[in-house]
Amino acid sequence: MTTMNDTSNAARFREFKMPDVGEGLTEAEILKWYVQPGDTVTDGQVVCEVETAKAAVELPIPFDGVVHELRFPEGTTVDVGQVIIAVDVAPGSGDAAPVPEPAAQPEPEPEAPKGRQPVLVGYGVAETSTKRRARKGTGTAVPAAAAAIQGEMNGHGAAAVRESRPLAKPPVRKLAKDLGIDLATVVPTGEGGIITREDVHAAATPVPAQAQAPVAVEVAPAPAPEAPTSVVAGVRETRIPVKGVRKAIAQAMVDSAFTAPHVTEFVTVDVTRTMKLVAELKEDKDMAGVRVNPLLIIAKALLVAIRRNPDVNSAWDEANQEIVRKHYVNLGIAAATPRGLIVPNIKDAHDKTLPELAAALGELVSTAREGRTSPAAMAGGTVTITNVGVFGVDTGTPILNPGESAILAVGAIKLQPWVHKGKVKPRQVTTLALSFDHRLVDGELGSKVLADVAAILEQPKRLITWA
Repeated sequence: MTTMNDTSNAARFREFKMPDVGEGLTEAEILKWYVQPGDTVTDGQVVCEVETAKAAVELPIPFDGVVHELRFPEGTTVDVGQVIIAVDVAPGSGDAAPVPEPAAQPEPEPEAPKGRQPVLVGYGVAETSTKRRARKGTGTAVPAAAAAIQGEMNGHGAAAVRESRPLAKPPVRKLAKDLGIDLATVVPTGEGGIITREDVHAAATPVPAQAQAPVAVEVAPAPAPEAPTSVVAGVRETRIPVKGVRKAIAQAMVDSAFTAPHVTEFVTVDVTRTMKLVAELKEDKDMAGVRVNPLLIIAKALLVAIRRNPDVNSAWDEANQEIVRKHYVNLGIAAATPRGLIVPNIKDAHDKTLPELAAALGELVSTAREGRTSPAAMAGGTVTITNVGVFGVDTGTPILNPGESAILAVGAIKLQPWVHKGKVKPRQVTTLALSFDHRLVDGELGSKVLADVAAILEQPKRLITWA
């Protein structure tokens, strides 16, 4: 029999389940809780960060209330459909009764309220509420001892029970942590008192600018949360669980290496004129406000080569035994992040002007550095560029991103002796490597694509004559 107390509890406490964050993923690891029991939350407020096999994403909660219980500590992998947080939506209406334990089988997701559309995570923000309200103090809190225990489970310790914290989005908090900035000392300029990236940069002590790498696509490294910081004396091995992005990378590389027959070709090219063009573009007023580096010209060169050899931009459909010709180019850029390798792509890169391509590259790298790359940004790539040159490596034999037909590896650009106009002179030289799927791309076609990229980098004026 259902009692009145059970009915009132069901109406008072609402549960938020781990949503499907996209592309049919079945689980996610809770990386960070941004709320504690007793905290007031508002519709659309980010309550935690989770990591899927694709990327780290933020989860907003779809209703107002006071956090009653966090069901899982940080570091726990949770199946889609499991309850992760319970919220008291009617605080102050009596003693809080215990929230029922989650059922063994996940219940179907409730339908999104009328008038709101599904987004990447959660249920989105109500159309009439597009501005996040400032977090309130802990008006109705759970007992302090329980909150302290939960805080320690989440890695915050008893100090997690406090009255307020500076308002900032998770990527901004990570940026402040990386720069060693205490957010409590930062003056916010964002709407509603929210601290922005610019506020954190303004508070940071200026540091000498690093020398520009030959091709800058490397994402600034940061300590991975799971990586051991030191080796314990007497311990000969350390075992690290394979999960999240690392697990997805491993599976993707195995699938690609043992499904697509790889062929890799190499060419060494004089890129002195390309480096001069980069220097000139940096002074061009039309390129003001965007980052110009050799990668920009290399990306444009590959796009032109694909236009001249469109059959390389294809995919193999094993199920239907078909070759799918792509009439668009979603250009992937391999990026090394603290959580592992990711390959976000620039949608419809073939249609972008040089300034537009430069802006897209800058946004892609910035987003990856801050851990904000979404699963959608990594889906649908057609060809990829991987820049091993930033590590001082001459070249490599890159493995195809699954579902793509070609990947171009760019080596370090170095000053080397080179025969130029009949004389040995110091020239800027690099080595390119193109791996392609031999089911789709014959040796002739692959060679033409690589030769075209090399020819453009040797004589950048071909960007005009061939485009």
